[in-house]
Amino acid sequence: MTMHLPVRPVWTCAGCGQVWPCLTRKHQLLAEFAGARVSLMLYLTQFFVEACVDMPTTTTGTLYHRFFAWPYEPTDAPPGRKGAPPGW
Repeated sequence: MTMHLPVRPVWTCAGCGQVWPCLTRKHQLLAEFAGARVSLMLYLTQFFVEACVDMPTTTTGTLYHRFFAWPYEPTDAPPGRKGAPPGW
């Protein structure tokens, strides 16, 4: 069980106070959904929709990046694996 859950309606992390999903939760999610990219994206979609409702003045593009772009950002992966999340 994680303490890094979203605090609504501002979408900060209950565990560390950073924007949610925070770095810790991102790492946890990558581990939890290792090898299940579609399941991770479906899981994040639920939170994306809720955040769009809770933060109507935040642009959809900003929220899209916040919830969906991070799994595809470069990591410390070995050469040839940059840009792909670990294990994908």
